[in-house]
Amino acid sequence: MHDHTASERLASYADVLAGELPDTWTSTHLTADAKDDLAELTDRIWDLDLVAASLAEHPLQQAAVLSRPDGAQLVLLDRHDERDGFLLAAVAPHALPDEAYRAVPEPNGIALTDDPFLGAEQVAGDLLVRYDRALAQVRHNALDGIEPSQSDRVVLTWQPDGSVATAPADDRAGTILAAHGFVQDPHSGIYRLEGDDSQAQARALREIGPQLDALGIGTALQHPAARTAPTAAPASMPPAPAGTRAPTARTR
Repeated sequence: MHDHTASERLASYADVLAGELPDTWTSTHLTADAKDDLAELTDRIWDLDLVAASLAEHPLQQAAVLSRPDGAQLVLLDRHDERDGFLLAAVAPHALPDEAYRAVPEPNGIALTDDPFLGAEQVAGDLLVRYDRALAQVRHNALDGIEPSQSDRVVLTWQPDGSVATAPADDRAGTILAAHGFVQDPHSGIYRLEGDDSQAQARALREIGPQLDALGIGTALQHPAARTAPTAAPASMPPAPAGTRAPTARTR
């Protein structure tokens, strides 16, 4: 029989914890009825220590998922010992290639005090630091040479095939890129603009600059090392002559 008191306690703790963490977090409670979601979440828990040991003996029956707008997620789950409090673990990003995780230490989870305000201090000073470091590493590995963008700056990189690729930090930039012909890879999150039609490509690069700028997002175009990268946004780029190809990407 489902323990509604325990369920409400976990959900309430997660709500308070989300409100106390740095940046903006939201909380979603998964009950025992959400079997598929709990199974998928278990596969993505990024832990080889305390939380992994707990899950080996006590599969998830409920959980609270804390989410940040940049895609970072934490999962709060029950403890199954005599101590009060909860366990909190990092959640690995969706669908990144296995190679991205090589040589990246797991940001193993922690046990939290029964006080969510003290718990938030524990998370901010420990797990979040390690999680953000690991996230940055795996996302950089998945980019395979594409410089990651920031929330206030989109970096566009020429590719060897003449396309332009970028990894925007959030959906605001992604929406504008998609509206101008960039196609997102569902696994890496990278947006690419093909270079088969160089004039259409140049027009798209010119048009996204002002639209991103209106959102407070700057742009930078990364050229090969042998050329001087422009300091102006792509919006100021002249159209490429018909039949020409984009410059090749920087060799690593």
